Amino acid sequence: MLDAVIIALFVIAAAGVGFGAVDLLPPDVLVQVTNLEAVRLIASAFAAIIGLALGLTAQTTYRRLEARVRKLSIEIILTRAVGWILGLLLANLMLAPIFLLPIPHEFAFVKPMMAVLASVMFSFFGVSLADTHGRTFLRLINPNSIESMLVAEGTLKPATTKILDTSCIIDGRVEELLDTGFIEGQILVPQFVLQELQLLADAANDQKRSRGRRGLDILNRMQNAYPERLVINPEEYEEINTVDAKLVRFAQEINGILLTNDYNLSKVANLQRVPVLNINDLAQAIRPIYLPGDTLELKILKLGKEPQQGVGYLEDGTMVVVEEGNTHVGEEIRVMVTSALQTSAGRMIFAKPQASVMA
Repeated sequence: MLDAVIIALFVIAAAGVGFGAVDLLPPDVLVQVTNLEAVRLIASAFAAIIGLALGLTAQTTYRRLEARVRKLSIEIILTRAVGWILGLLLANLMLAPIFLLPIPHEFAFVKPMMAVLASVMFSFFGVSLADTHGRTFLRLINPNSIESMLVAEGTLKPATTKILDTSCIIDGRVEELLDTGFIEGQILVPQFVLQELQLLADAANDQKRSRGRRGLDILNRMQNAYPERLVINPEEYEEINTVDAKLVRFAQEINGILLTNDYNLSKVANLQRVPVLNINDLAQAIRPIYLPGDTLELKILKLGKEPQQGVGYLEDGTMVVVEEGNTHVGEEIRVMVTSALQTSAGRMIFAKPQASVMA
């Protein structure tokens, strides 16, 4: 019903404009018109067609906006509305002295232009600020909420903001971690990290260029999937030369957690007491542990060093040496783990074909 009302209003309004627009024609043209009412009807019909197109566009836009608003939580709607109002208020306060200046009549159009420009800029600024610090604002205006009380007494710890570095974005595993829900809280990407990705994407070296483009593609997918959580922060440190040093400084200033897979950056950050989540450490921690007697499906890829051995690899790269596996090269068989060995090069698993063990 609402869709029909929106379209009908646009059609009626456009038809009315077309009907009245005939009176705006020059007088010498109107004198030559023999049937003014027919011209009005034709203009109204053409304007109604245009109004129908505009009404369909407005109706589609309204439904899309409604669907997006329905998905937003009441906290986000509230904080964005407050941020928008504060941005407009700040814009009007800043423009008040300008409107008092004696501007020549020929340049009077500058005042409304500046008012519109400042209102748009500060509105976007207020909404962006609300997205970044909205939850903190809600705690300030409602300090007696259950969440605020639990945070104040130390029972509940608020989710700490995570900061992504360049290598972590290019790696791509952070996108899968976000999809699984294991990473919580706000995700910040500093502007200088985005600039580094752009420099890599524009590099002359093919390898660097492909890495930079991969990072930008991953970042775009993450922003489309989590527009409320992933925020590009404009902070910049002109006095600091390296991106790693800027990341550590930024994490110190906002008390955030650095999310990376760079070993050296992790060490430097730890020395400066900056919390670090290293994705490589996480990958090592969640690798499956196989004990003697466990079975697994394995494809034998090549012969081993010994005549009776075959070699395969797990998904995480762990080498599996299969005794009596030389006759199964190229096949996928079920093997039983006999032992595991941790070497300087990594972990190695020894196994036998399950059929031979059962025999």
